[in-house]
Amino acid sequence: MNERAKIRVLLVDNHPLVLDGLKAVLETFDHIEVAGTAGLAQTGLDIARQIQPQVVLMDINMPKLSGIDAIELFRNELPQARVVMLSMHDSREYISSSVMHGAAGYVLKDVSTDEIVAAIETVAAGGTYFSSGVFDALMGERAEEGSAPLTPRERDILGLIVAGRSNREIAEALGITSATAETHRKNLKKKLGIATTAGLIRYALDHGIVSKISGNPRLPTSG
Repeated sequence: MNERAKIRVLLVDNHPLVLDGLKAVLETFDHIEVAGTAGLAQTGLDIARQIQPQVVLMDINMPKLSGIDAIELFRNELPQARVVMLSMHDSREYISSSVMHGAAGYVLKDVSTDEIVAAIETVAAGGTYFSSGVFDALMGERAEEGSAPLTPRERDILGLIVAGRSNREIAEALGITSATAETHRKNLKKKLGIATTAGLIRYALDHGIVSKISGNPRLPTSG
């Protein structure tokens, strides 16, 4: 029987108690390895170059270099690392800015340990994860009806894109071909005037049109 591969995680937060607490809790999970911790974003980047984490769990508000500004630095230097923002703020501005800078997830600090672990697992597998509190905050500020002129199929496609699904996975979920899934993706971008996948995710968040963002079940990735 093959052992479950460990997910290498880097924790970045300028509060020592938060770091120590997170590290202690996450190390109780056999499939998670806390490979390093840092109190500053720049220090975290220096450590990440050496330990090559799969997931970076990072606070937003830090001195010198904010977590949001650090996302692009991590993505440029370690494109394989997925960044999840861990924050006490549930404002749309913080969430959207994190997504536009390239974050793969956004989790509030008051969620359960199981949800933090779920976020780590989901983004390590290539998906995106937004905690239930984040989704609730966004839905509380929904845009006016009719501001997102999408068909039901387009909404389905957009929801799967937000969940981090590839064209093949979208095709499997909806019973269409990969070529058709790619066409839908291109048409969505053209219709909304959006050039990037990150832009599509931000659109979905801003308009509250995704029925459930957190805890999306992953489709098979083999084949």
